[in-house]
Amino acid sequence: MQNVENEAGQGVSHAVGDSKVPQKLQEHVPQSVEEKLPNQIHDTGSPATNQGSVSHATGDSKVPKGLQEAVPEKLEKALPDSIHDTSKKGL
Repeated sequence: MQNVENEAGQGVSHAVGDSKVPQKLQEHVPQSVEEKLPNQIHDTGSPATNQGSVSHATGDSKVPKGLQEAVPEKLEKALPDSIHDTSKKGL
């Protein structure tokens, strides 16, 4: 079965080079989220800006620690809590 891309760019990966992001996660997040990752983590050929330096996870995460620290908080919070939990307040 072939994956189909929806209007938000979900359903397929937009990596054009190497990626340290798990394939299923690449397919789940919108294209705009993929493009905000640094190319050394997930190469989409897009310029990455506004990079963070800490993880904003407050619970369990399936995202590698280095990746958590490399992406902006907004991107971390865009992930479902079942993949990267940022739901707990005050941590």
